[in-house]
Amino acid sequence: MTDESVGRIIKVSGPLVVAEKMQGAKMYDVVRVSDKRLIGEVIEVRGERASIQVYEETSGLGPGEPVYSTGQALSVELGPGLIESIYDGIQRPLDVIWKMVGDRITRGVEAESLDRKKRWNFVPTVKAGDEVVTGDIIGTVQETTLVAQKIMVPPGVAGKLTFVHSGEATVTDTVAKVEKDGAVTDIQMMQKWPVRRGRPYKEKLSPTEPLLTGQRVIDMFFPVAKGGTACIPGPFGSGKTVTQHQLAKWADAEIIVYVGCGERGNEMTDVLNEFPELKDPKSGEPLMKRTVLIANTSDMPVAAREASIYTGITIAEYFRDMGFSVALMADSTSRWAEALREISGRLEEMPGEEGYPAYLGSRVAEFYERAGRVICSGSDNRVGALTAVGAVSPPGGDLSEPVSQNTLRIVKVFWGLDAALAYRRHFPAINWLLSYSLYTESLDDYYNEKIGSEWIEMRSEAMRLLQEEADLEEIVRLVGVDALSTRERLILETAKSLREDFLHQNSFHEVDTYASIEKQFKMMKLIMMFHHECLRALDRGANLHDLLTLSVRDQIARARYLEESKMSEFDRIEAVLKEQIAKASAAGDDDLEQQYV
Repeated sequence: MTDESVGRIIKVSGPLVVAEKMQGAKMYDVVRVSDKRLIGEVIEVRGERASIQVYEETSGLGPGEPVYSTGQALSVELGPGLIESIYDGIQRPLDVIWKMVGDRITRGVEAESLDRKKRWNFVPTVKAGDEVVTGDIIGTVQETTLVAQKIMVPPGVAGKLTFVHSGEATVTDTVAKVEKDGAVTDIQMMQKWPVRRGRPYKEKLSPTEPLLTGQRVIDMFFPVAKGGTACIPGPFGSGKTVTQHQLAKWADAEIIVYVGCGERGNEMTDVLNEFPELKDPKSGEPLMKRTVLIANTSDMPVAAREASIYTGITIAEYFRDMGFSVALMADSTSRWAEALREISGRLEEMPGEEGYPAYLGSRVAEFYERAGRVICSGSDNRVGALTAVGAVSPPGGDLSEPVSQNTLRIVKVFWGLDAALAYRRHFPAINWLLSYSLYTESLDDYYNEKIGSEWIEMRSEAMRLLQEEADLEEIVRLVGVDALSTRERLILETAKSLREDFLHQNSFHEVDTYASIEKQFKMMKLIMMFHHECLRALDRGANLHDLLTLSVRDQIARARYLEESKMSEFDRIEAVLKEQIAKASAAGDDDLEQQYV
């Protein structure tokens, strides 16, 4: 390292270090701070002075200590070995570091993100003499039993293949050579990509297919599209993390990237304990075999939270480029915004609302805009999708605070968690009167094709009944239930059934934790059929109390626990429902006749 590339610290303020003699330093260059070699990133340049965000604990640093510039942007390593890995916010593998230094990460520790010694079986899909362009797939590596990673031509490379390897190789071995205009480029299985820059693609497409999650309140009422964006804001204890865990477990994405950005350590421990035990519903294999975890817990340095979000979405983009459907869970973006606020304060920038930097909105937008359904780079026009779901933790559940408001301006799906619902033990505590999805209309064609138009009709009617229930509850609170008509009482009962038998879902029950859209449709159909049959029975003089005490109501309530393999049971319950209501209607007819006699 030459003297020219060594700066000197002149100020230390928490995670912010200011250094002088930083000639040639560029924005977002990675530097090594002091002889402890703490990793940092240049976030402001003024002449020869650079302000550096340090991603490790800075206690003990002082003026005069050296700063070594690498001249490279903060980048992630992409290639075989990502799946099943657990990284910190700057892509250091935690299992490797644990073996090196024990339970606590020591400062300045360095570990390669991808194992350089492990040999992978590279199966070429091209041959020497073929012409290739950026993004073309030149081979595959069976990374886990669930994921065959596709090795792509790196961005900016195109030409004729002069050499193609077949068989075992490490991530740094040359597996192909591309020649163009006399210049030869070696292609390895590993790529590096700067985290703050989105990976290239050909074209962004409109979302037309839902990301099915198995969560009834989401799939039926507030669906998110593959390639869409969603946020889960809610106060402490309302179930943000459990909801994101459910999405990570059951969403029909092929790859899951889970970013714990400032979560408590016990929440990440739950993920680490659960995921290896959980079986993928499609393959029966452990879920970890298609998952990448980034664990940046609340006791790790605050500044590293900022990097963890970008590390996660860059890894997710890499798998999207292969043509996979990828789901990114970020928990929680509020902790990321707090890291921005701290650094902005130490830089003495003009603060925006509540002390957050004035550029908070643009940073949030930059993150979510990297989601989408795209035609990937390459000559085969494959389609990949990256869905981003971010949790927001507004203090006291106040959705008017800046992080929530800036997020809501950008995302298309809002799953508003309600502390009152959580207090009543109604989970997922997504408030059906506050939440919305702007993808509903664009996904209707999908549901029409897969289920039929009844899905859309039932969804609209169920939402109307839940809204009417909220209005009627005001009347009941003021003057009592006796002031309601028979039909209005039936609405209250049907809405209660929708809430307790359909919207409520037990994430810890082996059957109820997941429901296919076919099962969701049949469950909703039972509830709405009961409502319509009761309306007809009331017209014929049936007694409301008799209808509401029919034994079939218990069967409707227990339908959520029917296994996916026992769908025919729903048809049996439908038959029982019609039979029992017909008897109650006949009894009502007899009563009417007696009155006229």
